[in-house]
Order: sequence, then C-alpha cells, then structure tokens
Amino acid sequence: MDFLHQVVDLFLHLDKHLAEIIGHYGGWTYAILFAVVFCETGLVVTPFLPGDSLLFAVGTFAGMGSLDVRVVVPLLLLATFLGDNVNYFIGKKVGRRAFSGELRFVKREYLTRTEAFYERHGPRTVILARFVPIVRTFAPFVAGVGAMPYHRFIGYSLAGALLWVGLLVLSGYFFGTIPVVRDNFSIVVLAIIAISLMPMVVQFVRARRASPA
Repeated sequence: MDFLHQVVDLFLHLDKHLAEIIGHYGGWTYAILFAVVFCETGLVVTPFLPGDSLLFAVGTFAGMGSLDVRVVVPLLLLATFLGDNVNYFIGKKVGRRAFSGELRFVKREYLTRTEAFYERHGPRTVILARFVPIVRTFAPFVAGVGAMPYHRFIGYSLAGALLWVGLLVLSGYFFGTIPVVRDNFSIVVLAIIAISLMPMVVQFVRARRASPA
C-alpha cells in the first residue's frame, strides 16, 4: 500500500516533485527526464512510470522558463524512439516464450491486452498505443514478439514519438502556464490520465458486451 500511495502522490503532485528535482539537480534534470521516459517506453517492467502527465508537466515548466523547450523536445523524442527500439528487439529476442508464463518479469495480462489491441488496430497500434498507458510500454515488445518487420515498425515508432512528445510537451508549454491550469494542476493531471485510459475502458466494455452472458 505504501508503494501505491507513493505512485498516486507522484502522479497527483507531479508539478511539485518536478519543481523539487529541477531545484535540486539543475541541468541534470534533463538526464533524469530522459531516463524516466526511456524506461517507461523501453522496459516492460516499468509501465507504472508517469508518461502523458510527465510530458505535460515538462512542457509547463518549459513555458515558465525552468526548462529549455528547445532541449526537452528533441531529448524526449530521442528517449521515446530509443526506448521503443530497445523494447522491440527485446521482444524479438524473447519471442513467443513471453506468453508461456516462463518470464516472471512480463505480466501476461498486459501482453494479452496489447495483443488484442494489435488485432483491432493492426500496425497502427505502435502509434495509437503511445496515448494509452501500459499498452504503450508493451506495444513495441509485442511488435517484436510478433515479428513485425523492423523497417515497418521504425516508421510507425517515429511517427508515434513525434505525435506523443510534440503534442503533450507543447500543450503544456502553451497552456500549462495559464493560471487556471497552473492552480489546478492535479485536476488537469487526472483529466489527462482519464482521457488516456478511455480507449482501454471502451475496449473493455465492448469485450464485455461481445462475450456470452
């Protein structure tokens, strides 16, 4: 419960935690942000790390002048793209063993959910999953497991990274400094999380309706 409480606190007060990191580490904040985004994207064992809300918060602090938007955008694009590619090749190396239950660090529930996402959306999943928590962490991995040709994967990966980082960081940059947004940051974060989870909720409801009573 302590871990869950810490995760919830991190998400709800992301602005305060990021301000503390910037104040304490200064320029090293860029390296920390790179590492967090890379791990959230590239390692199937860290899907709980903040993604959408972190990018929005980063954009907000860039808008206030605490971070340089000319640095964070290309830096986080690189972290996302590299994370995707590392995840893809890990999946390619592991193969279908990931679904056998042999790998304890891979949660089969998330794999199954992501594979169902692929069945519904096809290769576009690599782009669409960027905006769906947990699924975005497992999408490159499942693409590698499913032997999606790398030349095809890399195009979708780059497009997804550009859309995800560009849209969220720049949204924070232009709108995060508006007083009503800045003063209600926790509510904005909850709204971002709710919107991100909406595709998963819709998919779950449809699956429940389609299954026999």
